[in-house]
Amino acid sequence: MLGADLIGAAGVALLLGAFAANLLGMVAKESLAYPSTNFIGALLATYASWLIAYMPFVILEGVWACVSLAAIFRIISRPRPAQ
Repeated sequence: MLGADLIGAAGVALLLGAFAANLLGMVAKESLAYPSTNFIGALLATYASWLIAYMPFVILEGVWACVSLAAIFRIISRPRPAQ
């Protein structure tokens, strides 16, 4: 495997793992883990797509990373209940 293949495979594995964990009830989409895993996976997939110059996936995965990052910021900025 080439470097881009390994990076892309790692990114896709993270994306699919987060998706499967969510569907199986192992991680909630409202948790910080879900968008964080999506962000890292999408970022890796974006980079791998950039390395092989496949622009449709650069756009797809880049947007996925941006949306995941927005979800991370939303989660960390929401008010915490008083203790």
